[in-house]
Amino acid sequence: MTTPNQTNAMHQPIGLSVGAWQTPPHPPREVMQGRFCRLEPLDAERHTASLFAANTHDITGKNWTYLPYGPFTQAEKYRAWVEQYAREPDPLFFAITDLAEQAIGVASYLRITPSSGSIEVGHINYSPLLQQTPAATEAMYLMMAHVFELGYRRYEWKCDALNAPSRAAAQRLGFSFEGIFRQATVVKGRNRDTAWYAIIDRDWPVLQAAFRQWLAPDNFDAEGRQRVRLSTLTAPSLNHQIAEVR
Repeated sequence: MTTPNQTNAMHQPIGLSVGAWQTPPHPPREVMQGRFCRLEPLDAERHTASLFAANTHDITGKNWTYLPYGPFTQAEKYRAWVEQYAREPDPLFFAITDLAEQAIGVASYLRITPSSGSIEVGHINYSPLLQQTPAATEAMYLMMAHVFELGYRRYEWKCDALNAPSRAAAQRLGFSFEGIFRQATVVKGRNRDTAWYAIIDRDWPVLQAAFRQWLAPDNFDAEGRQRVRLSTLTAPSLNHQIAEVR
């Protein structure tokens, strides 16, 4: 489904008025609590040691291939990185902690543009301790729920077009594919074509219901295995149309 439009007095198509929509605030630096995990504003003193330890489980270092920094093999260099980004308002980083209150991953809001109601999620680095767990999905749900509650209109996901796991994750989470920006940037001396995905506010009610259904206790058996896949629940929300200029 494409975005609806209207026609002006000169019979030109123009975008619909945003009506009573108001510019949302910058996301606050505050805790987001879930059932499987907790997101805390990144803090060097609180999170560096457990994050560095969790990242050592990534033996091959493949988590860092598509990120513009890392890998970090020395704790002091990783701490310097955390100290730098913990102070930034954009990107706004969060540590993802497990039920034992150990930080096992990070993610951030970035390209925060309240004037247009647009915000991106990125810098996602899930250690092997977090990957493919309910907490991994819940963390993404908590972040997207928060921005739509604040009044943002658009939530973006961008990644290297060659990063197949990231692209699959985006669609599993309900982000619709919007295209490839060729030669968008240079990362670690390599060309990067960037794949763009997004969720917009009118997608959110159906996706929110899908996440709540998936995260519900009765969706997991006694061994913690999911009964219904999230991708099954989010697939109907994906926009598969290719925009055409008429």
